[in-house]
Amino acid sequence: MEKAAGSAAVGGSYPQKNAEILSSQYGINLFLAGLLLTFAWAVHAVGISKSHLLSYLITLMLIQLLWMLWYLCRSCTQRSLIRDKDTHAGARWLKCGITLFAVITLILDSFKIGYYIDFSNCLSATEGIFPVTHAVHTILQVYFLWCHAKDIIQSFKTLERFGVIHSVFTNLLLWTNGVLTESKHQLNEHKERLITLGFGNITIVLDDHAPQCNCTTTTLCSIFSQGIYYLYPFNIEYHILASTMLYVLWKNIGRKVEHHQQHKTLFKFRGIMVGMIFGLIVLTSTIAIVVVYLIQIGRSKIKSELALTMFYLHAIFVLALMCTAGIVALLIYRLEDRSLDNSKNPARKLDGELLVGTAAGSWLLSWGSILAIICAQAHPKYTWYNLPYSVLVIIEKYIQNLFIIESIHREQEKGNDDIKTLRIVTISRGSTLSLTPSYKEIYNGRAAHDNREVPCLFKGSIRARENDNGGGAKEETSQDKSSVMHSTSDFSFYSRNSVTNNKRRILKNIAAFLFLCNLSLWIPPAFGCRPEYDNGLEEIVFGFEPWIIVVNLAMPFSIFYRMHSAASLFEVNCKT
Repeated sequence: MEKAAGSAAVGGSYPQKNAEILSSQYGINLFLAGLLLTFAWAVHAVGISKSHLLSYLITLMLIQLLWMLWYLCRSCTQRSLIRDKDTHAGARWLKCGITLFAVITLILDSFKIGYYIDFSNCLSATEGIFPVTHAVHTILQVYFLWCHAKDIIQSFKTLERFGVIHSVFTNLLLWTNGVLTESKHQLNEHKERLITLGFGNITIVLDDHAPQCNCTTTTLCSIFSQGIYYLYPFNIEYHILASTMLYVLWKNIGRKVEHHQQHKTLFKFRGIMVGMIFGLIVLTSTIAIVVVYLIQIGRSKIKSELALTMFYLHAIFVLALMCTAGIVALLIYRLEDRSLDNSKNPARKLDGELLVGTAAGSWLLSWGSILAIICAQAHPKYTWYNLPYSVLVIIEKYIQNLFIIESIHREQEKGNDDIKTLRIVTISRGSTLSLTPSYKEIYNGRAAHDNREVPCLFKGSIRARENDNGGGAKEETSQDKSSVMHSTSDFSFYSRNSVTNNKRRILKNIAAFLFLCNLSLWIPPAFGCRPEYDNGLEEIVFGFEPWIIVVNLAMPFSIFYRMHSAASLFEVNCKT
């Protein structure tokens, strides 16, 4: 009987495994078709226009909208059923983050609609339909993720696998489209700046996809066309965050959950002021550096070189601080003896894989810069700062990845209910019992005697003393000795617990500091401050077109790494 039941269970898993394989292959083919269509539009392939690409994306979004509506309707009709939830997926802070990016994405869509209205005479209808469809898709998807990101689907599993994986790769294609559009804009600006740095031997051909007609309202057109590119970084982060949350939902389909107590992770400012202050100083200085860089770069050769030097010096200082903070955190972990949580957790596994995978983008650019500095025949002064900068980028990501991955795998400390209480009994010759408050009560700033309460541990002994004032001298002496021994052990526990709290406070400050530093380092490449484009040395060594291809492929992963690291460090801060 047991063998038959076991074989039936194994046999039942085969269709689900096949459904997982089939749905993943469907999603990959969907993505590859869209990727080739995007590439064909980017290189101006014959017979492929922007309207073809947008039509494909609109179709994918409409299919996803139909699936999400069906899922929401089915969930409403089955509200009485108890559903399993993955407590690690779809954290509240992650939902708040994706909501913020979604709101800015809606502003981007409204700009695109305004841009289409102004150039409606020479733009295809798909360029007006796309932002409207995308806005509806964004609103419904954010609502869907808020309500159902934690779901573990156990019914209609085969159909749901295809629906969720379709949503994952639809968001990845929308992310790719945003990255390509933003990269083409950055590349055009970069080509115009190269002349000022003295690289006149590079042929500059602008990749222009501008409408071939006049705008009806010149001022509005300028606002819309310029504003769109400043909003694209938020749109890019929105789609990559949505695809990761949907991927976790796909991995959870049909999963059996281990029911265990989940500790709440709350963010508190208390105890992390040092890390926050230093992090805010880095954030403020980074914003100032980016503003000066964007103003100075391209004005003249001298101003461009000064802007590059300023950027490299600031980045070297910040990266050195981050490396130091990461090393201190890892040393604290080596001094602690706490077990790791190795339970199955798709969200945690994906976090670790994304950290290492996306860091490869920065590592590729850094090794390219190091090789260019070594092989170049001429070295302008500002290019030498690129060497320590590139080396520190590699080391910093290596250390930070170790810190984050170990932090999210460490078992969370139990709450105060498991903390031993510290009570010291002092007995005088006049038989007066003095009780000091417990450690837990000291920590919370409350003492039991303030409320005229006596801990229940001692109530029986007090009553016995009141009933028998004269007898039991020997028993009292033995109790005194045991009380002293107990108080000594409690003092040692207090000292150990104090050391542990200091370590936790340091770790929380380091996590807060690294969180703000990663946000700071996300800003420059996201808003066009890209020395990999502007210093020109790599383009001389590798050639203009090959290096630009490398930068355009690696930069989106580098930008995403910083935002994902910031999100992971926020979780580490809440968990520590």
